[in-house]
Amino acid sequence: MKKFLTTAITFVWLASVYGQTSDSDTLRLTLEACLEYAFRNSYGRQSQKLSETAKEELYEQGKMERFPSLSASVGENLSHTRGSSAEWSGSYGISTGMTLYQGGQINQSIRQNKLTAEQAGYQSTQYDNNLIIQILQNFLTALGNEELLKYQQTVLCTSAEQAKQGREFFRVGQILESDYLLLEAQLATDSSNVLETGINRDNNLSLLKVLLSIDPGMPLRLVYPDTALIRTLLVLPEEGYVLERSLNASPELQISAYDVRIAETGLKIVRSAYYPSLNLNGSIGTGHNDDFSGFGNQLRDRLNEQIGATLSIPVFNRNRTRSNVIQSKIALEQAELNRKQVELDVRQSILQEYRDVVVSAGKYRSSEIRQEAYFRSFEVYKALYRAGSITTTDLLQQQNSYINAINEYIQNKYGFILKRKILDVYMGEYSKI
Repeated sequence: MKKFLTTAITFVWLASVYGQTSDSDTLRLTLEACLEYAFRNSYGRQSQKLSETAKEELYEQGKMERFPSLSASVGENLSHTRGSSAEWSGSYGISTGMTLYQGGQINQSIRQNKLTAEQAGYQSTQYDNNLIIQILQNFLTALGNEELLKYQQTVLCTSAEQAKQGREFFRVGQILESDYLLLEAQLATDSSNVLETGINRDNNLSLLKVLLSIDPGMPLRLVYPDTALIRTLLVLPEEGYVLERSLNASPELQISAYDVRIAETGLKIVRSAYYPSLNLNGSIGTGHNDDFSGFGNQLRDRLNEQIGATLSIPVFNRNRTRSNVIQSKIALEQAELNRKQVELDVRQSILQEYRDVVVSAGKYRSSEIRQEAYFRSFEVYKALYRAGSITTTDLLQQQNSYINAINEYIQNKYGFILKRKILDVYMGEYSKI
């Protein structure tokens, strides 16, 4: 039994230093620093930004469609037929072409590309919001487990002392063997709780490293927020203010609105197929035959210029344009319906989140008072047990009540912080990062 107690106490010491390395090798991050680090280094965010850049480039390229194209050609050929000497010939030319009118298709395509590029910015904001929420979840959950671990380690030390004291009481006949075994069982349970919480904390840190694109082997230590922050968060803005700010900042609403505008331009693009198109083209060329004797004269004599315009009038294409127009109209109606649905969903989600924060704040306040009361009561029960005034069962019941109160307090504390911070994300408070 001495060996068991020694092992348990040793485990407490190991848990207290588990994962610790020298400060120079450890990356220490506050919540804000964690978010800034992710915004600079996250592979997923970098990929999202590249997608945004690609759409901006597509828009810039689309604007060039207004300008004429220009190409040059140079050709030299050596030919030979049976019974004749080899002949050398060459040709040189420059050609250009330009669309003068195409039913407004070019302008509408440029407008559509511009809208897509602008929408990509809101898609990046949406990605950032989701990234922030995931970081908040793992950061605060890891902090909660870290704080819980400290409480559990303290309780484990107390359980080890109680088991040691119970062994002495049992040896002199002051308690029954069943009471002593209860103390040993409690010690084993508390040891298991410490181990489980430590693993949960490390899992959250691992997930956080993935979000930050940090090497899994790099030591990471999270810095606790200022305790005054929680009191500040408890001061909630009015529901109407939160709703208005969140609707204005919602990237989901902006994305759905852009979907409507993109669908409108798509309809105009397919309608342009009803109209004729006018293209202007021109070329200039020259060449030479035989060898290079009289090369300059040949180029001058063979110089030719050409300019022309082509008008293409659509007559009948098996109702393909009509079908495309109908499908584009349907896509536009679907985009409008989706925008309305997204607005309803976002509004409902914000109201639900706000009310959850209100409930969560109340639970945090009550659990804070409750855990303090159970802590003081547990201290009294420990003193009574040492004096032999209460039974082992009474002590363990009070200890388990205290542990439950701690678990509830920490869960409510970090649950409230998480919900409150997510509400800030919805209101656009993190857009400056």
